[in-house]
Formats: sequence, C-alpha cells, structure tokens
Amino acid sequence: MTSATALKDLPLVTSGKVREMYDLAGVDGAPQTPALLMVASDRISTYDAVHPTPIPDKGKVLTGLSVFWFAKTAGIVANHLISATAGVPEEARGRALSVRKLQMLPVECVVRGYITGSGWKDYQASGSVSGIALPAGLRESERLPEPIFTPSTKADEGHDEAIDFEGAVSLVGDRALMERVRDVSIELYSFAAEHARANGVILADTKFELGLDSSSGTPELVLGDEVLTPDSSRYWPADGYEVGRGQPSFDKQYVRDWAAGSGWDKLPPAPAIPEDVVAGTRARYVEAYERITGEPFQAWLDRAGAA
Repeated sequence: MTSATALKDLPLVTSGKVREMYDLAGVDGAPQTPALLMVASDRISTYDAVHPTPIPDKGKVLTGLSVFWFAKTAGIVANHLISATAGVPEEARGRALSVRKLQMLPVECVVRGYITGSGWKDYQASGSVSGIALPAGLRESERLPEPIFTPSTKADEGHDEAIDFEGAVSLVGDRALMERVRDVSIELYSFAAEHARANGVILADTKFELGLDSSSGTPELVLGDEVLTPDSSRYWPADGYEVGRGQPSFDKQYVRDWAAGSGWDKLPPAPAIPEDVVAGTRARYVEAYERITGEPFQAWLDRAGAA
C-alpha cells in the first residue's frame, strides 16, 4: 500500500548522527502494531563528528543490507522489521523501514571473529579482550580460534566503553537473558561470517542491538536497529587478506583515513569531504552490498520503489 504521508508530517522520536526515528501511529497504510519509521540518511561521521558532505546512496545501502540480513537470520532470532513499503513515505523508499517498537537492551552486542581495532589494542596491552583471555602470539587481523562476545555500553554522547560479560549482566539485570543475548549474537555472527566468506568477504567483527517486545504479553527477544551493515560491521575483501597488518575495509575507514591525514584536529565541526573521497566511499558501500547479496544494488532500489 502506498502511503501519502510525508516525513514532515510524522512525529520525530529521535535523531542521531546517521538516522531518524518517526512514530507511525495512526498513519494511513502503516502497520496496526505499534511501529516506528527508521530512516537511514546519507550522513557520515568520523571521530564522533558528522561531516557536512553526504555519501550518496549510503542510507539505501544500509537499509537494503539490513533487509537482506533480517530475512536470512529470521530463523535464528526474531527481528523488528515489518515492511520496506507499508507505512513508508514515497520520499523515503529504499532508505526507510517500518519496524516494531522495542524496549532496547542497554548494551551493544559486539562479536569478534578476528583480532583488530580496539580489540587488537586491548590484546596487545593485556592479552585479553573484555575479560576473555586469548592465546599468546596472535598477530594483527588474525582469525580467532572461535568468535568471542565483547559487549560495550551504549553512550548517549562520545564513545561506548567495553565491558565484560558480568558488566553486561549488571546493566541488563537478568543473567539468563544476557546469556541468551550472548548466544544469539555469536550464532548471528557465525552464520553471517560463513555467508560473507562464501561471497569473497570477511566479516571481522560486528555489533548487534537487541530488545524485548512485550506486546503479546510474554517478552520476546528481538533483533533491532540495523544489522550487519558496513556501518555496524567490519568487512574486509577476502582476496587481499593478509595477517600481520590492518586490512582495507568496506566501510567509512576510507573517510576516516582521509580525515586522519587532513590536518583536522578531530573536534567539531568536521570538514567537508573531497569529491574523490566521496566517490570512493560510495563505491565501497555499493560493492559491499553487491558482494554480500549477490545482486546489483539497483535491484534493491527497484524492489523498494526508491526514486
């Protein structure tokens, strides 16, 4: 069903660095269940500051990949996706989804299959990550013996902080639920990593957000937010993978590398991004979509009815 409602007519619930959430209550064509409209913009941030230059189609890549993975992983855990069309204004098609309202858990569910990023720094300093001892002698970007669950806090401002499993239990207040969250997160990562590797992509690490839906009376664990996108995951091209160094990635690392060498002091406001960096970043996002899904990016735009 096509909705005649425009974004400007919807109540704004939250606005973040990359996406906005709107309330869909009472909107013609919207689902009957309590729902939100989740809209992914083309904004990009580095060092917690949003650049004034958008990356064309970035929001549509994030949304299309989320839809792909929600369908692929529905047998592991329920997710909040309702529709990419019902209740979605035409102007937002391709970059917006109607989703169930959830009570989100106060932890970021990070799973690492390779030692890199902040995990590599922690390992170098202590031999462990989030309280999990790892084998001695690992090299940067090396695959771990098995995926590890390394949760973090959710910071309203600034950086999330890594915590151990006990810290996550304290935040959530329910050990059995947190054990379920950990197990589901690792299963999601393992499934996605296997699929990605078969398509020439390494999923080094990722983060999930889960919540509870109590609308039916019994709380149900539900996967929310975006899932397994280049903004929430570290994807590497498998054909260039080499242990012992950092890897090129299908995410905003290209912009981050430019920003780091631009002379910017990493304090707001963030500088404008040059055209060649914009084009290179867009190409990486689109390539990630096409490699992982095995279809042209345009196919997602056509299905969603995107302009």
